[in-house]
Amino acid sequence: MSRLDATDLAQRLGRQAEAVCRAYLSNGRKQGNYWQVGDVRNAAGRSMFVRLHDTAKGVAGKWQDPATGEHGDLLDVIRESLGLSDFADVAEEARRFLSLPHPEPEHIAGRSRTPPAPSGSSEAARRLWRMTRPIMGSVAESYLRKRGITDLRGTANLRFHPNCYWRPEGDGPTETWPAMIAAVTDLEGRITGVHRSWLRPDGSGKAPVDPPRKAMGDLLGNAVRFGDAKVVMAAGEGIETILSLRQALPPMPMVSALSAGHLAAILFPANLRRLYIVRDNDPAGDGARDSLVDRAREAGIEAITLSPMLGDFNEDLVMRGLTALRAEVRVQLAPEDVSRFMVLAA
Repeated sequence: MSRLDATDLAQRLGRQAEAVCRAYLSNGRKQGNYWQVGDVRNAAGRSMFVRLHDTAKGVAGKWQDPATGEHGDLLDVIRESLGLSDFADVAEEARRFLSLPHPEPEHIAGRSRTPPAPSGSSEAARRLWRMTRPIMGSVAESYLRKRGITDLRGTANLRFHPNCYWRPEGDGPTETWPAMIAAVTDLEGRITGVHRSWLRPDGSGKAPVDPPRKAMGDLLGNAVRFGDAKVVMAAGEGIETILSLRQALPPMPMVSALSAGHLAAILFPANLRRLYIVRDNDPAGDGARDSLVDRAREAGIEAITLSPMLGDFNEDLVMRGLTALRAEVRVQLAPEDVSRFMVLAA
């Protein structure tokens, strides 16, 4: 089917109304012939109800929220639950859910279409980010917990997409897998790119695709940020490495540059005075550390290296445990930072 209008999509979604509700209104539950939830943005509660089957009173997929007076169809559910603004993005997500082919690009009947963003661009990254949902309660949260990462406070730059496209580097079919999506931002907090980690549906590990991680957008100098860096900050390569270190130092602002090359090129906040360089135990990690130490010193910033016991801090967390990780990190910190950043982990 090359062209789908809004009515076609809404009707197709209605035939799978319960599955749609379980995917996009996951904080609700089935009550007889209806799905009840707090509101169309997936809040917990029972105010809104979605009809799951065609009846004499209405068709499947129609919903009402008497508390707010809102009503609509399942396209509106997708739009509001994911925070989308353009109908093109809503239709794309609906097709993804329904496993439908792309339409011809010139028009989608009934609503205007935004021109597609260039593949791999910052705008494409921002559109993907708008299609994500919070990480809590998702497959991505399950995956991180299996990696020993249980404290996810301050991780708003991590979100989840239930059916994210994965395309091979060469020829081959496009696949969809659940994915953890990380926002790459500049020093002002503007999203310049995203990082995707494709996961198995049960969260037991990375998806069986090669590579299971890809970034897109403007990455150089930017990073995935956890906390508002001021005078002190830690910087490392991988997201899981940084999240593992945050288990021991929850208040410390940290950034993930995603690779050794990008770590060496991160931009420094204006007031930064001490930089902890989170080293991976390999030649690339050593090279990134040396380059970053030189840049920091030239900028008048004290540089201190934090080294793992094993290959990286996530391996330390999984193999040695949090208590051993805290002890190892404690002796590498500046004395004044022990009480400042480890107090909540004592």
